[in-house]
Amino acid sequence: MTDRTSSVSGVAERYASALFDLARDDSAIDEVQAELEKIAAMIDESTDFRRLVVSPVFSAEEQERAIAVIADRAGVSTLIGNFLRLLARNRRLFALPDVVRAFLAMAARHRGQVTAEVTSAHPLSDAHMAALRTALKEKLGKDVTLSAHVNPALLGGLVVKVGSRMIDTSLRTRLMTVKAKLKEVG
Repeated sequence: MTDRTSSVSGVAERYASALFDLARDDSAIDEVQAELEKIAAMIDESTDFRRLVVSPVFSAEEQERAIAVIADRAGVSTLIGNFLRLLARNRRLFALPDVVRAFLAMAARHRGQVTAEVTSAHPLSDAHMAALRTALKEKLGKDVTLSAHVNPALLGGLVVKVGSRMIDTSLRTRLMTVKAKLKEVG
């Protein structure tokens, strides 16, 4: 892990922990989780929003104004709206995707669940998500919460991460394996 990655995850953990404590105190863990998942989906779907979140080019004031408008239009709670503005004001908006992941992991642990990060080349249907959730529950013996992400570079298939375990059935990895084997032969 690089120093930058380590510092981002440390920042994300601290912010996620503070948000989790507030949500738990308000008995709003499920509501906060749903809103954070909505924000994460917006980041995944919009290159402009993603650029606003991760780019250091925007000033704190610009990020705060933009995130306030986005939060209002998304209809998020006052808690999440204020939290997003705080991240922007403190120049920590770049950590938002990691904050969401950390919060989801905390919420899952709180419920006795395991979180699986699923990356696919294309968005998965509800039926595929349900089938994957069922298969993982049978394999792990625990309730599984799925955190879905899209990465077109995978070409096809899935990459599933549960804790330190990773199952990579992506077409990209399979092609790279075949390429490596062909190099060994030839």
